[in-house]
Amino acid sequence: MKRVVVFTGAGISAESGIRTFRDSGGLWDEYPIEEVATPQAWSKNPALVLQFYNLRREQVANARPNAAHYALEELRSVFELHIITQNIDDLHERAGSTNVLHLHGEIRKARSTVNPDHVVELSGNLINVGDTCPLGSQLRPHIVWFGESVPAMDQAIDLVSTADLFLVVGTSLAVYPAASLVYHIPENAKAWLIDPNPQLPAGLSGYSILAKTACEGVPELVNHLLTDHVF
Repeated sequence: MKRVVVFTGAGISAESGIRTFRDSGGLWDEYPIEEVATPQAWSKNPALVLQFYNLRREQVANARPNAAHYALEELRSVFELHIITQNIDDLHERAGSTNVLHLHGEIRKARSTVNPDHVVELSGNLINVGDTCPLGSQLRPHIVWFGESVPAMDQAIDLVSTADLFLVVGTSLAVYPAASLVYHIPENAKAWLIDPNPQLPAGLSGYSILAKTACEGVPELVNHLLTDHVF
């Protein structure tokens, strides 16, 4: 069975109503990175950081998977499907996808501040100051903040390096180290970039481009793949 690896970014979730960080009017316009998404911010003002992610968690809970999420799940009927996402929402999972690797964490989970391997599922949308894990430490969002390492990066590279088809959907390819995944596809693999404003890094070639939104381009490409069973 051919292996399809999909790398998704904020663009695929934007069409479900989840605001992006980098676009004009995005979340960083209201919350500077250094105040809510760094280890230093957490040390300085954990209440503000928790408030920011509580709002994001509520936003995700009210969002719904879109046509692109559901189209990707259809690939499982013919191909071995793996999704690597920069997104912290659970829209891929709610669309039915099971092999989803979150590079930057998951908004619906929390983790211990003394043991990062102790991760818990949240039953609601809030983490408050004073909420502790079974170890007795304050819970923090299960998010990879700016300045922190990306623990899942090696696993993501391994997946991409064994792909028969690599799809890049809705990402600016501006956030590293995640963006470096585009350089790890095998020589004989086929690669597609789907984005309304496609921008490949300098020196990168061999990618076919669909200059469309995720909801337009992903179902179109998936229909082609399922109909012809070829890349």
